[in-house]
Amino acid sequence: MQRQLIDSGKHGLAAGADARPERADWTIDQGWARYTAAEHATWKTLYERQTRLLLGRACDEFVAGMRDLPIGAEQIPDFRRLSEVLMQRTGWQVVAVPGLVPDEVFFEHLANRRFPSGNFIRKPHELDYLEEPDVFHDVFGHVPMLMNPVIADYIQAYGEGGLRAQRLGKLTQLARVYWYTVEFGLVQQRDGLRIYGAGIASSATESVFALDDPSPNRIRFDLERVMRTRYRIDDFQESYFVLGSLDELLELARIDFLPVYRRVEGQSEFEPGQVLDTDRVLTRGTGAYAAARRAPQGH
Repeated sequence: MQRQLIDSGKHGLAAGADARPERADWTIDQGWARYTAAEHATWKTLYERQTRLLLGRACDEFVAGMRDLPIGAEQIPDFRRLSEVLMQRTGWQVVAVPGLVPDEVFFEHLANRRFPSGNFIRKPHELDYLEEPDVFHDVFGHVPMLMNPVIADYIQAYGEGGLRAQRLGKLTQLARVYWYTVEFGLVQQRDGLRIYGAGIASSATESVFALDDPSPNRIRFDLERVMRTRYRIDDFQESYFVLGSLDELLELARIDFLPVYRRVEGQSEFEPGQVLDTDRVLTRGTGAYAAARRAPQGH
């Protein structure tokens, strides 16, 4: 079964000129009343499947956010209702966009505590494979974590940092930090490793693979190490980086990245499955899944 494919948070690829909306900030109306019964049914299928899978796998903060938001199985959530609750809790709101948006638009929204979400939902035959982030990935995967003050501050800081990184030509390094935290991050809790990254939380196959499969490495998060590490955009991750607690993201939200960019500039980059002598390895993966995917296929 193929895993869900998403990009690193609706940026890195700009939507085509034919998709450009009339508004300068690329926002569109969600069009909630236009969702069909079939589209609500697709949401229900995805919601119920993921809710079952994430029992004992999602971090406490994700569970709390999901509990306190107007998100349920029966219908695609209304962004206006989500925003009312988010605004009261962390000052965030959800705005609809037509899929992928240009980098500067994405960062500007995050810097102002607006989370851009695709308003479309995947087709029934795309339940496990998707090329652009849809309303299920964005709302189910990301929005519950925005109820947490630490994540709320971190993602706003990422938006501000993205605007600076763009000017400095350092988007590649910063995007890796987002990828290995907000999208594919794991966190250590008292009761074991748990998921907080939206790319894992919204994917049926990767939510099992990330925690249970012996193939991937699980390595303690280190900022400069992550900035130098490539990632898989088309398959399961070969390495996951683990926080000791979400509070560690507060440090990332506050530091000046410019000296870090200077330190990693010109240094060698690491492959997704590479393990270093300096890594604090929690699980040394077998690499079996990635090796099998790379092996030549028989006739």
